[in-house]
Amino acid sequence: MTAADTTTPAKVPPPRPAPPPSLPRRPGVKRTSGGAATPWLLLAPCLLILALVLGYPLVRLVTLSFQKYGQPQLWGFQPAESVGFGNFTKVLGDGEFWAVVLRTIVFAAGCVIFTMVAGMLIALLLQRVSGWVKTLVNIALVASWGMPIIVATTVFKWLFDADYGILNALLSKLPGVEMIGHNWFASGPQGLAVIMLLVVWGAVPFVVITLSAGLTQVPAELEEAARLDGAGAWGVFRYVTLPILKPVIVMLTTLSVIWDMGVFPQVFVMRNGHPEAEFQLLTTYSYDRAFVVNDYAQGSAIALLTVVLLLGVVAVYMRQMLKIGEVE
Repeated sequence: MTAADTTTPAKVPPPRPAPPPSLPRRPGVKRTSGGAATPWLLLAPCLLILALVLGYPLVRLVTLSFQKYGQPQLWGFQPAESVGFGNFTKVLGDGEFWAVVLRTIVFAAGCVIFTMVAGMLIALLLQRVSGWVKTLVNIALVASWGMPIIVATTVFKWLFDADYGILNALLSKLPGVEMIGHNWFASGPQGLAVIMLLVVWGAVPFVVITLSAGLTQVPAELEEAARLDGAGAWGVFRYVTLPILKPVIVMLTTLSVIWDMGVFPQVFVMRNGHPEAEFQLLTTYSYDRAFVVNDYAQGSAIALLTVVLLLGVVAVYMRQMLKIGEVE
């Protein structure tokens, strides 16, 4: 045996695994690193328009609320003076302002509740009627929704007119009821109830159409399973329909609060451009302070406080939507 035969044979390393094949590149397509910026570039024109249309008035509103600005400043006889938080202190210390805030909250809450309840009932009813009835109702809803606010307000003024109103004439035909000559706007609660009816009438179509679309997404199998388990109509609605519609309901409620807190033309036109003190809401109160009393700074402060109040509503909406997203 030779020395060469006694040597240990060299170990051969195992073969390395082949790298995974790379995805073939499409001819003529180059990979770019600016994918994240593309959506912002596409949104840039819209954001610019919004900044010009909404940004400047908001900045001007904030600026005026911290200044002394009346007719002398408007006509250039005196320069605008900075007063810090003086306008806000004056507004927040005024008892009339808090009465208007309370009236606005009660009015908006009533409008939202009646709108959502009526909209839900009509949407549920439309699921149980024939096709041609649903079509007629949808046409009527779209027609009322598309009617201009000024036209609708004028029609309601005629309906509730003390001398020539058709509602008083119809109610007077009931036994023991005499409503001829009744003035619905003699008191604030009655007049605001009429205006609330007008606001609800104009808001219900949007709610009905949106909820009807949401109801089409409720699985029929879940409803049938709930009925087999012994649930009645209310149980099916509460435990099956309502949870599925919750995101839609939260969205509609938030939008209704924002819209109803900003009601202006209905009150302004219904009271012939001069709403009495018991008809004042935050929007009309801010308008009166600015353009009737000619204190534009105080009117701006009231409008800015209204915006802050509505931001609280938006914050609650965002919190609810985040909760819904976490559950899902």
